[in-house]
Parts: sequence; C-alpha cells; structure tokens
Amino acid sequence: MTWTVRSVATSLAVGFAMYFAARGVWWIEQPTAPLLMVAAIGLYLVVVNVAILWDSAVSVRMPLWAGLLALLSSVLIPVLVTFSLDPLTLTAPFATWYIGALGVLGVVCVVRRRFVIGWLVVLALLGASSIFLGPVVALSLGVVGSFMWVAVAHLLVMFWDRAVRDAERLAGIQQAVSAWHATQQVRQKERRLRTQFALAVAGPVLTRAVATGGVLDEEERLRARLAEGRLRDELRGADLLNDAVRDAIEDARRRGAVVTVFDEGGLDDVDEDRRAAIRDELAGVLRAAEAERWIIRAARDARTAVTVVGRAGSRGAGDDDAVDVWHEIARDAAAE
Repeated sequence: MTWTVRSVATSLAVGFAMYFAARGVWWIEQPTAPLLMVAAIGLYLVVVNVAILWDSAVSVRMPLWAGLLALLSSVLIPVLVTFSLDPLTLTAPFATWYIGALGVLGVVCVVRRRFVIGWLVVLALLGASSIFLGPVVALSLGVVGSFMWVAVAHLLVMFWDRAVRDAERLAGIQQAVSAWHATQQVRQKERRLRTQFALAVAGPVLTRAVATGGVLDEEERLRARLAEGRLRDELRGADLLNDAVRDAIEDARRRGAVVTVFDEGGLDDVDEDRRAAIRDELAGVLRAAEAERWIIRAARDARTAVTVVGRAGSRGAGDDDAVDVWHEIARDAAAE
C-alpha cells in the first residue's frame, strides 16, 4: 500500500475525530437528555467526515457549502451537549469532548483552504464555551489548544503552498533551461552540418589555391569567389536557403553581382510550410530581376520576414534612385 501526504493527513483527521466522538459517547454519568448528546455526536461525525472527504480527490479546497455547514455545526454542537447534561457535570471529560472535536474541525477547514471558516469555527467554540463554562474554565479545558492547532495548521498550509509554488516555478525554470540547451544543441548541430556542406563545396577550390600558391586562372577564380560566397551564405543566412535560392544566388554571382545575405531571426516562429514558400518566393525575386548588388535581409519584424533590395552598382550607394528592386516577403501568407 502506497501512503501519500494526503492519505496520511486524512487518516489522522478521521482518527482524531473518532477519538473525540468516542469520548462523548463514553459518559460516566447519565445525561439528562441523552438524545441531544447522541444528536450532537451524530451531527459532528457527519459534518467532520463531509469536511474531510467531500470532493477531496478532486480539489484540496473544501466546497463552500461544506464550510458553512461546519460553521453552523460549531454553533449547534455546544448547545446540544450543554442542554443534554446536568449543570454539575458540564466540566466532566466526556462533557467537554466538543472542545477538542471542534478544534479538529477548524483544522480540517484550514487544511482544506477555508481559512476564514476555520477561524470562525474556533471563535464560535470560544464564544459558546465561555458562555456555558465561563471564560477561564473554557480556556483551561482546551480552548487554547484548539486555537493553537488552527494557528499551526494555518502556518503549515501557508508554508506548504509557498513551497509548492516555488517547486513549480523551479520546475518551470528547469524545463525552460533544458529546452534552451536542446535548442542550442540543435542549432550547433545545424551549423556544423551547414559548415561541412559549405566546406565540401569550397574544399576542392581551397585545395587548388593552396597547391598553386594562389595562382589561379579566371575559371578557378570564379569558382573560388562562388565557393567563398556560398560559405558566407551558409554561415550568415542558412535559414533563408534552399536549393532554388542557392542556385539563384550563384547565377547572380556568375553574372558579376554581389550578393549579401543576413539572417537576423526573421524566420523565427514561422512554420516550416511558410518558410518553404518564403524561400521559393525569394528565389523567384532573384531570378526575375538583374541587379549588380543584392542585399537579402531577414530581420525581426512583426509583418515582414524577408526584405530583398537590388541596387545598380553604377550609381551612388546613398542615392534612392539606385534601388532597382525592393521586395518585402510577409511573415504570414494572409498579409500579402
């Protein structure tokens, strides 16, 4: 059998409730109105078990109606017990069972997160016992202990709830850190794979350059420039690239254009289908126009994923007329 904190607390509460009810039954002098005593004991057993068990598997918080029933019972039970006994026996151990019993009921209300009702139960106990027994006698017979039980229970519940919140917050932080580490590992793996791919393209050219001491013919220089550009593209803007975009950029460079790719997170939080559509649109833009200088930038923007600028190299870089192509690709297809 597996014991949990809740099952242990429930067992203890039921056990204490049964103990105080048994004290009330074990009278040593016959009550003048035994039916009232039995009614008080029966009412207490029903109410305390409802307070302990009702919906406890669903929620730790007691239903409001159950709390109000407990509060009403804390007023009725002392009255029923007092009217069932001879005034000379009101301070007998079997006659004061309700003091400890209502203390347990107040603790149950507090543990089940009805703090106000729990304190009102012990206040009702203090008022009733002071009226029927006298304040000093009531305090000496266990009312102080009932108040202490409720106060300690309240503090323990507060500390427990705070510990649970801190544990949940820590678990959330740990999950976020684990997710961040996993994301970083995936990104590092992607960078390694892209670098290996780019080096596989540039490797033969680099080997040839080293072997000839940098003396290359025109075709080899072109391949070296294309390989260098491919390497930069893979490192700076890999999320923007697919085979169509790579081929379009290479064609532009073969025509003598300068192509610069910057990825600043413009495709973050964009689903994969939309990313594929953005890359295809980018490839179409590069193939549909000719410019001597291309700037492809994916910045973090709420609406635009990628901005493509094509400039004519013969004009001043600061001249607005030098822009031959200006194309923005939206993050969402619906925004186009």
